Amino acid sequence: MRQRDYEIAKQLKERLSGIVRLIDFKVFGSRARGDEDEYSDMDVFIEVESLDRELKKKIRDIIWEVGFDNSIYISPLILTRYELEDSPLRSSPIVRNINEEGVKV
Repeated sequence: MRQRDYEIAKQLKERLSGIVRLIDFKVFGSRARGDEDEYSDMDVFIEVESLDRELKKKIRDIIWEVGFDNSIYISPLILTRYELEDSPLRSSPIVRNINEEGVKV
């Protein structure tokens, strides 16, 4: 991952940590691999204990603000611990991909 992307992800993680306890936070996709182009979004994986509509909106608002301030589109995948441990999502290709190539911030 490029240094600029890491700094943006770190800023996002710090902002989110102010409103929710993060269990896991990773960048994945082209920016994690370092093969992005100038138009690539930043894919971020966010794991939280629980999630309701209000918290999801707050998280998305912060993601938009950080992306806007840094001229980058940030695409979040927000999942709860339950979804990762006890639902069919735990064996989905996207979760496997995040586990294999995701960069922890």
